[in-house]
Amino acid sequence: MRKEDEHICFCPLEGVIDVISKKWALLIINAIGNNGRLRFNSLMEELRGISPKTLSDTLKELQIEGIIRRESFAEIPPRVEYSLTKDGVDLRKSIIPLLRWAAT
Repeated sequence: MRKEDEHICFCPLEGVIDVISKKWALLIINAIGNNGRLRFNSLMEELRGISPKTLSDTLKELQIEGIIRRESFAEIPPRVEYSLTKDGVDLRKSIIPLLRWAAT
């Protein structure tokens, strides 16, 4: 017999779950969290094997979901840095045990 409090509806979270379930999303979140702020090329170096298009698309999706923040600087040459939002920091804290488990 199932208790009502055991049933959890994740319906409102579908967009976030769709994004973070993608291959590189959790690794991107962790890499940014490890470094505080990262530029695109630094992320490419951290995540060997990711294509520039995949990284760009995933960063856009994470930004739309409010997990990461993209900050542009009006400099020459232009500079863009990515950091975690408060929700991104909270998410990263939640996934660290999963990442540790996967590493073993």
